[in-house]
Amino acid sequence: MSFPHVLRRSLKLTKPILILGGRGKTGSRVAERLEARGLPVRLASRSTGFDWTDRSTWAAALTGAGSAYITYYPDIAIKGAAEAIGDITELALSLGVKRLVLLSGRGEPEAQRAEQQLLATSADWTVVRASWFNQNFDEGQFLEMMLGGEVALPVDTVREPFVDCDDIADVVTAALTDDRHIGQLYEVTGPRLLTFAEVVAEINQANGSNVTFRTMPAHEFLDSLAGSEMPEEIAGLLEELFSEVLDGRNESLADGVQRVLGRQPKDVTDYAREAAAKGAWRQA
Repeated sequence: MSFPHVLRRSLKLTKPILILGGRGKTGSRVAERLEARGLPVRLASRSTGFDWTDRSTWAAALTGAGSAYITYYPDIAIKGAAEAIGDITELALSLGVKRLVLLSGRGEPEAQRAEQQLLATSADWTVVRASWFNQNFDEGQFLEMMLGGEVALPVDTVREPFVDCDDIADVVTAALTDDRHIGQLYEVTGPRLLTFAEVVAEINQANGSNVTFRTMPAHEFLDSLAGSEMPEEIAGLLEELFSEVLDGRNESLADGVQRVLGRQPKDVTDYAREAAAKGAWRQA
């Protein structure tokens, strides 16, 4: 079934829409879209006192909200995420927050466990299960490598259907504002399967740069993480993703963007052109 991007059967949105991770890649974009529609938004992140590792901070964020977009920090793939999602879902329901949209990840066992924690409750849920973000190259873990002139990762010919955060935000916004998406699980991907090296090449073409890609041995990658200033939780996440998830299990396209928005997802070529035009890799 196709869901055109219109607000028929809209939910009654008189209470704030809570965005857990409101400063993140997708959360900030969802907030912009909701605010552009004149809808009440509440952001929750470490800067506002919300902390996934401190359950005593959760109730303040949830109290009085009408619905919530849940993104887990640093990533829903890490151990312990499923229990946290289950606990915050139960707390949300006890506080009258029944409409919940969860950002999940493709091919990640802990992410799927977290989904099941949500689905087992009485929440009006939607799950948005995403592949690797395009924006990891200009807003995330790989930006420093891009600016340094070499992206070195323990991955070679494995292909990913890289998805754009703008598409994710459009899907999440639709889910939060239209009750036809209740009880739906949407897998969202980009329109093509690409290797990491091919994404770097696309960025070079758009940016006029000459960043190289190198397949790094796994032991060298782990050593580099251990010697970096990267937060421990991010380093552990990357180790798990590159050692387990990037084994080809996600080498397929999904139609979540098309089903929700009635259009094709953004291609990496267009992402690279837009980000380059904004000066994302000016130093590269």
